[in-house]
Amino acid sequence: MDSKERITRMLQHKEADRVAITDMPWNGTVRNWIKQGMPADADWRDFFGVDKFEIYGVDVSPRYERKVLEETAEYRIVTTEWGATMKEFLEQDSTPEFLDFKISTPKAWKDAKARMTFDEDRLNLDVLKSVYPAWKKAGAFTAAQFWFGFDVTHSWASGTETVLIAMLEDPEWVVDMFNCYLDLNIALFDRLWDMGYTFDAMRWPDDMGYKHNQFFSVQTYRALLKPVHKRAVDWAKQKGIFTILHSCGDITPFVPEFVDMGIDALNPLEVKAGVDSLELKKKFGDKLCLFGGLDALHWHDPDFAVSEIRRVVPVLKQNGGYICSSDHSIPNDVSLENYRTIVQAMKECGRY
Repeated sequence: MDSKERITRMLQHKEADRVAITDMPWNGTVRNWIKQGMPADADWRDFFGVDKFEIYGVDVSPRYERKVLEETAEYRIVTTEWGATMKEFLEQDSTPEFLDFKISTPKAWKDAKARMTFDEDRLNLDVLKSVYPAWKKAGAFTAAQFWFGFDVTHSWASGTETVLIAMLEDPEWVVDMFNCYLDLNIALFDRLWDMGYTFDAMRWPDDMGYKHNQFFSVQTYRALLKPVHKRAVDWAKQKGIFTILHSCGDITPFVPEFVDMGIDALNPLEVKAGVDSLELKKKFGDKLCLFGGLDALHWHDPDFAVSEIRRVVPVLKQNGGYICSSDHSIPNDVSLENYRTIVQAMKECGRY
């Protein structure tokens, strides 16, 4: 059974030979594995024997000029295609510090929106032509990566404080931004479909929570963001493909809304933020494929990791509907041998 078949069966709430296993290690994690004995030219997924979940994205930015304003041995300050100014730290897998945002007013948004026009060079066709045949040959599960909604708007384009205040004081502006990003995603992927490039799912990141809380209320979600999410889900259903939402933080109060609009899978089920995947399985396991839910914060300790896998996976795998992965990504402190042990435990506990 290849990755596409295995992941598809999980999304259909059907059993397979075992649960699907996939993840996203940090670049530094892969570099560490190479130092620890993994061949430099190896696909880490082949090396560990896990599933291939391939994601393809397009350019939906306003395409402002990207340039370096300052550079030192420790960091560089750059302007981005999203209109942000940020400090990129040069240490391994660090998080950038955002310093300023161009799109901070409705007037500035008008300029950005005018730049977000359809153009085929946003499709990155040279890349797609290279990787797509290999993905199909390998039996990979493929996802069209949309980027729209709250996450890209607040974190990359306009700033968290600006967007949260505007959601209360100028909601029409915020909703217009949400929808504009979605419109460009749809236009670009419609073009790819017309060209014969199809995908098995539509996946999008839209982080709406943090530790034990959410950025806004369920009522605000229903009024401003849910209709935009629903449009994307409807687009995917018209294409006959699955929908996978990646939303970090504790988004538990929003889960009934996700189920209501027909989202097929939810990832990453962030344990450290307060998400209880076993409780979600009990309440929504027949409707929602759970994707993640294993606390990678402690994966440097293989005994802890294996005990959690043995506690959680046998429950989550029941009747299909589970894709096994960390609750965000694989950190740098997870050694090659530790991850080998973790994958073996996933396979043993996830076998049907």
